[in-house]
Amino acid sequence: MRRGWLLLWIVFVLALIGIELGIVTGAIVFDPLTNFYFVIVALAVIGILAIIGAVFIGIFLTHRIFASREFTPFEREMLAMREDVKRLTTRVEDLSERLAGNPPKKD
Repeated sequence: MRRGWLLLWIVFVLALIGIELGIVTGAIVFDPLTNFYFVIVALAVIGILAIIGAVFIGIFLTHRIFASREFTPFEREMLAMREDVKRLTTRVEDLSERLAGNPPKKD
């Protein structure tokens, strides 16, 4: 099965190279800008392939993110900083409550 796909891929690439060489050498006369429908079809194909590529990149990145199942050192540091902020917030709230309960003395 793999050999069949490899053979198909090689035939496809060789066909594209043959077409390119034919256009460059002048054996194939082709002016895509004169055919409006060809330009529209080419843009549609490019758009569809771009969307498919973006989906595959998104799948790859999502897999890489969720596959590790472990926090990176940066994420661990951010979580530690978050706990520090929570601790400091509770201390500030305690101090503000104490100061609100005991107003400063006027001299």
